[in-house]
Amino acid sequence: MNLHEYQAKSILKSFGVPVPVGYVAFNPDEAVKAAEQVQQETGTDTWAVKAQIHAGGRGKGTIVETGVHGVIIAKSLDEVREAAKNILGGTLVTVQTGPKGKKVNKVLVEQGIYYPNEQGKVDVKEFYVGILLNRATGRNIIMYSPQGGMEIEKVAEETPELIFREEVDPAVGLLPFQARRIAFNLGLSGQAFKNFTKFITALYKAYEGADASLIEINPVLKASDDKIFAADAKVKLDDDALFRHPDYKDFHDPAEEDPLELEAKKYGLNFVKLDGNVGCMVNGAGLAMATMDMIKLSGGNPANFLDVGGKATPETVEAGLEIILKEPNVKAILINIFGGIVRADRIANGVVAAYKKLGGINVPLVVRLKGTNSDIARKILDENKISAKYADSLKEAAVMVQETLKELGIN
Repeated sequence: MNLHEYQAKSILKSFGVPVPVGYVAFNPDEAVKAAEQVQQETGTDTWAVKAQIHAGGRGKGTIVETGVHGVIIAKSLDEVREAAKNILGGTLVTVQTGPKGKKVNKVLVEQGIYYPNEQGKVDVKEFYVGILLNRATGRNIIMYSPQGGMEIEKVAEETPELIFREEVDPAVGLLPFQARRIAFNLGLSGQAFKNFTKFITALYKAYEGADASLIEINPVLKASDDKIFAADAKVKLDDDALFRHPDYKDFHDPAEEDPLELEAKKYGLNFVKLDGNVGCMVNGAGLAMATMDMIKLSGGNPANFLDVGGKATPETVEAGLEIILKEPNVKAILINIFGGIVRADRIANGVVAAYKKLGGINVPLVVRLKGTNSDIARKILDENKISAKYADSLKEAAVMVQETLKELGIN
């Protein structure tokens, strides 16, 4: 489950990770009240008003309707109000949202942390820190770089020597010497060095304690007084561990999910929308991945990942097919079923039900049915006059789909 920045920071704060003081707001009046509360707690006269969507690059992104960026620095309460007014309700387009962008329903108003030191000088440094699982070694890995505030992919491509890694044995945890090594590699010294070792230790505890699958802080900020802050925060939680954190379930924001993926969840379907034109219905995650690979190798592009699972029923198959057909980019559908746990005739009955409910299937259908009751399944489709091309192998099915698209003049 992906989190908004303000939600991520609330979790980090609960584990002792220093974050800027801030509050979420849903309208300009609430934004001003939030700014006043922040000022009362910190004494700041500068605020950051930050759009809250599930995407990065908000500071460089643009609100389509008003032309402002997704993060605005305000130096008065009037500017806070104006910033919130220009961001809320708008469509924010960033490098991660694509051209469609995402609607902004809330903003985070937090203290400005790029403040001067006692000598009146702004002396800040930005770093990148990310924590995730290294599946190859079975250990957690801390990736970090002195080049924070930039796209880490760009840093890795142009200056790979500035990407450092620290692997952590989950049975032992982050050791003090590892925390010190990270701070040293980032070029820190003195009080900033000490503060950062505490920061990274708390951050790792948050990663493990919250059952996160990813924590990404970009940037980690060394402020002018050597305090360390998580200036931004991206946290992804492990859905399978949410039963241990019932209070986290309220963090789910349906408005940030694709409507089709949200609908699929209601039926217990594993559905992920992609940007191709070949709809896929498969039973089994491994077979689904192989099916998408074969479609790509045959020159096509899958429009979705859809695993109906081993307990598929005619009702779930019907729902899955309807969801696929709601995507206008889908120009053909490949149904690839191996009847093992799930019987092929159940799939066929689901296809028939969807066909009748929708008044037909308006795109070409390629079907591969193998295993339990596959002969019965094909008979069911034929008896109900379901127009389909049948394939014996996965490769044949993928090639058949691509040839069908070419016949329609679709590349």
